[in-house]
Amino acid sequence: MCLPSGFGGLGLTELLTASGVPKGSFYYYFASKEAFGCAMLTAYVSDYLAALDTIVARPQTAAQRMDDFFSAALGGEAGSMADRCLVVKLAAEISDLSEDMRQILDGGVNSVRERLAGLLREGSGDGSITLQADPDAAAALLYAQWLGAAVIAKLSRNPEPLQQAMADTRRRFFS
Repeated sequence: MCLPSGFGGLGLTELLTASGVPKGSFYYYFASKEAFGCAMLTAYVSDYLAALDTIVARPQTAAQRMDDFFSAALGGEAGSMADRCLVVKLAAEISDLSEDMRQILDGGVNSVRERLAGLLREGSGDGSITLQADPDAAAALLYAQWLGAAVIAKLSRNPEPLQQAMADTRRRFFS
């Protein structure tokens, strides 16, 4: 479903009509549209982290696994990070709209950063990633760079910012 007017601008009637769900059925499962948004974001974060955990668990060097993660962000059949990432699409809007939804996305971002920091630590151990003085801070800045690149790619409708983020990630981190 496309949210051309954002989550806040999407009326419940419009949502129910598009999904073919009766209002009574919706309220059986969700107390409000915000509760639905929380459930949607919780499922999204869970699926995203499961996909990342699959990459992290691969029997490759840490640099190869990190490269695989960010290569997926560049795009494929499902589009790039700019096209499909709900952090890119909703973070600014829901941060002002719903504290519960903000906390769900923020928790997901923190979990991604923790996994990236783990890869940076592993990579310095296996020699595939340049040693970082503070892997947690490096992971936070790296993910922020990618989110910023995704926002700019979305605004410009141009994949170049994501491609530049990949080139910079490889140059700065991979041994």
